[in-house]
Amino acid sequence: MVCFRLCPVPGLGFVLLCLVLGAVSSYALELNLTDSEKATCLYAKWQMNFTIRYETTSKNYKTITISNLANATYNGSICGDDQNGPKIEVQFGSGFSWTVNFTKAMSTYSIESISFSYDTRDNTTFPDAKEKEIFTVHELVALSIPLDDIFRCNSILTLERNGVVQHYWDVHVQAFVQNGTVSKKEFLCDKDKSSTTVVPIIPTTLPSPTTTPTPKEKPDIGSYSVNNSNGTCLLATMGLQLNVTQDKVASVININPNTTDFTGNCYSQTALLRLNNSNIKYLDFVFAVKNENRFYLKEVNVSMLVNGSVFSIANNNLSYWDAPLGSSYMCNKEQTVSVSGAFQINTFDLRVQPFNVIEGKYSTAQECSLDDDTILIPIIVGAGLSGLIVVIVIAYLIGRRKSYAGYQTL
Repeated sequence: MVCFRLCPVPGLGFVLLCLVLGAVSSYALELNLTDSEKATCLYAKWQMNFTIRYETTSKNYKTITISNLANATYNGSICGDDQNGPKIEVQFGSGFSWTVNFTKAMSTYSIESISFSYDTRDNTTFPDAKEKEIFTVHELVALSIPLDDIFRCNSILTLERNGVVQHYWDVHVQAFVQNGTVSKKEFLCDKDKSSTTVVPIIPTTLPSPTTTPTPKEKPDIGSYSVNNSNGTCLLATMGLQLNVTQDKVASVININPNTTDFTGNCYSQTALLRLNNSNIKYLDFVFAVKNENRFYLKEVNVSMLVNGSVFSIANNNLSYWDAPLGSSYMCNKEQTVSVSGAFQINTFDLRVQPFNVIEGKYSTAQECSLDDDTILIPIIVGAGLSGLIVVIVIAYLIGRRKSYAGYQTL
């Protein structure tokens, strides 16, 4: 954990900020804001990422994911006063900023609004953007929370507007903290009340680590789906085997679909399938559309307990499971998704369709090259013809020898 202490702001005391840095590209942010008497007035801890779809100079559309918040700053975050409510401001990357505003009533406080801005004049992130300017999306949230409660939402919260998708999870926030003490009484979001899709990691006694992984049998095949207001929007069927290397110790973990929960969301350009169980806090499969006519697996994020320690990693630059929109991707043979040198996923009997699901059923499948047996047909035919030619040649030679034998000199 790396802690940054920002300079004191007159009348506001000190801002203590801790970034929990790990191997993942989505960073957990923790903010403890204090007033002039050094009493906590606002506390927040959360994770977030953003997906932006923009038009290019060639009149196509591209989608990028912003999830690396390692160099975030918090200039402008305030406890609030009689004229202005509390506010969290975050700046990160090249021209990205995020703001959340709070208001107060008699016995409640509200997360009033969230704003996100990005600058397409940044040629590193948006090298081919058609329009070069600062864009801002503003969401009115108006979520009321009892005054002495801390809001908690481990589940994924999603906002989508004007080509920008915002994902939030593992959220803990309390504005207008009473008497400088963050409350232990939680006000849960609706998703946390109605589901157990995200389970906090509970340390358990695991087998002693070994330097080589124990061979595992083929994992059980699980069926997963995601629904939205229009019905089923994502289908996935697969057996999953995780290969993890941590502290030079290799582990092989089969996911049991009978003890695994799943959730996710679907949008026009992105889709998410999230798995979790007692030892896996989340295993995310993020799909994206490319060239307006194909989909692929773009990102995998994981946080899990391995041999008693938390293992977290992410990669948002993958290119697996590519298939045309309106179809599904299928690979019955064992296939490996290499997320990093320390984390690979072996899939078995895989079939997935993250977009354009009709009546909750898979569309025609595009098979992976490993399943494509059509290449064997020309090989078999060629081998057969070669064998036939050899037989003909041998028969011809034998026939010639017998012909010569019939004309011996008298």
